[in-house]
Amino acid sequence: MTLVLRYAARSDRGLVRANNEDSVYAGARLLALADGMGGHAAGEVASQLVIAALAHLDDDEPGGDLLSKLEEAVREGNAAIAAHVEADPELEGMGTTLTAILFDGNRLGLVHIGDSRGYLLRDGELTQITKDDTFVQTLVDEGRITAEEAHSHPQRSLIMRALTGHEVEPTLIMREARAGDRYLLCSDGLSDPVSQDTILEALQIPDVAESADRLIELALRGGGPDNVTVVVADVIDDDYGQTQPILAGAVSGDDDQGAPPDTSAGRASAFNPRRNEAKRVVPQPEELPKPQRSKRKMFIAAALLVLLVLAGLAVGREIVRNNYYVTEHDGTVSIMRGVQGSFLGIALQEPYLLGCLNDRNDLSLIAADQARDNLNCRMLNVNDMRPSERAQVVAGLPSGSLDNAIGQMEELARSSVLPICPKPKPKPTTTAAPPPPPPPGPAPGVPNASGNPGEDNPPPRGPLPGPAPEPPASPTPAPTATALPPPPPEPGKTCRTVS
Repeated sequence: MTLVLRYAARSDRGLVRANNEDSVYAGARLLALADGMGGHAAGEVASQLVIAALAHLDDDEPGGDLLSKLEEAVREGNAAIAAHVEADPELEGMGTTLTAILFDGNRLGLVHIGDSRGYLLRDGELTQITKDDTFVQTLVDEGRITAEEAHSHPQRSLIMRALTGHEVEPTLIMREARAGDRYLLCSDGLSDPVSQDTILEALQIPDVAESADRLIELALRGGGPDNVTVVVADVIDDDYGQTQPILAGAVSGDDDQGAPPDTSAGRASAFNPRRNEAKRVVPQPEELPKPQRSKRKMFIAAALLVLLVLAGLAVGREIVRNNYYVTEHDGTVSIMRGVQGSFLGIALQEPYLLGCLNDRNDLSLIAADQARDNLNCRMLNVNDMRPSERAQVVAGLPSGSLDNAIGQMEELARSSVLPICPKPKPKPTTTAAPPPPPPPGPAPGVPNASGNPGEDNPPPRGPLPGPAPEPPASPTPAPTATALPPPPPEPGKTCRTVS
C-alpha cells in the first residue's frame, strides 16, 4: 500500500483587510500554514520567513525523526524573524502562527503554535487536532467559560504563544495516517466566522479543490473580517501524487493590493484556484533511478529563491510604510509616511498627519484626507515657526517611528511656534482738565475765632519770629537712562498672525 497526499490550498485577504498576511505551502510531503500578525509591523514578512524555512522539508523521502526535522525548521524560521527585527527595530512586534504537517506514508508529524487550526475528518467525524494557544482557551481549560462562550468572547483573538523571534517551544505531535483521512489546516479567518458544523459540510465535498473553494466562500459570506487561508488534503492509497507544491497568500507574491470587492459574491467570483498536475510515486527500492527527484529539487530550490526575494521586497516595502518624518507639505507642518525622494518619478512618501493649533496653542493632529471645513483649530503653517526651526522643518526632521514623529510635532508646537501678533492699540485722545475750585472761606456773618462776627482774627501774641533758616542744599540728581520703546512686532519673524 502506497499512501500519498492529494491536496489543494487557497488564500484570500477577506473583505476588510487591505493586504494578506497569511502564507501557505502545500506539497507532496509538507502542508504548512502561517498566519502573520503585527499589522504595520510586517506580519506578512514573518509568515513568509517561516514558510521559507520549512519549504525544504518537502522532499520525496523525509524519513527519520519527523518531529526533530519540524522543530529544527521552526527554530530556523524563528531565528530569521529575530534577525530581521534586529536589523530593523521598527519591525519589533511582528510574528506569525504556524500549523504544519510533515507526511511520510502511514505516519505524519504535526507542529503547532498560535491560533491557526488543524482538523481531521475520519469516518465522517470532524475532530480538531490542535489546541489554540489563546487566552480564551486557557479559560476553557480552567472551566471558567464553555467552548461556545469562547467562540464569542471579546478576547478570543488574544494569542498567548507565537513565533516572534523570541524563544518559544511549539507543540509537536506524531500521528498515524490512514487512507481515507482528510486533513484541514486553516487560519482563524475561517474558524472564527464559520461554525464547525458548517466546516464539516464543506469538507464532505469529494474534490479537495472544490471543498477548499467552498470553505473560502463560506468565510467571505460570514463577513470576511480577516485573511482566510485553507489547506485541504486527502490521504489516499494511490500510485499518483501531485507534482508541484502550491504557494498561496503573501508567500506567493500575487496578493492584489487594490480595494477589496464590496460583496462576498464578487470576491468569490474573482477567486481563481490553481490546480497542479499529478505525478507517479514509485515505491522506492534504493537502487531504482529517480529522475523526477532532481527536477523536484530544482523546483523547490527555485521556489525558495522566489520566497527569499519576495521576503526581501516585502521587508523593504514595510520599512517604507513604517517610516515617518516631520516636514513641510503645501505650507503646513506635516507628518509624512515613507522616505524622502522618488523612484522612477514616483514619490516615496505621502502626507499622513497634519498639525493644527487651537486658540490656546494646543496641538491637534488631523488625517491628511480629513475635511477641514469645521475644524476648531488653524493649520500649523511653516511660517508660524521661529526662523531657526523653520529651515529645519523644511529640510525634514530625522525619520523614525510614528510615535517619534508625533513627539517631534508636539515639541515644535510647545517650544518653536511664534507668539501671536498683538492687535494694534487705538491712540488715546487728550481732554483739557477743568480749573480747580476756589478754597473754602468763612461765610458772611459767621463768627470768627474771637467770637466777633466779621472781625479778622488778631495776630498771635509773642515774640516776632526771626529770619527763617536756609534749607540744606539738595544733592545733584544722578542722570537716569530713558527706556526705549520695544521694537514693533514683525509677522513671520517675531510673531505670527491668525485669522
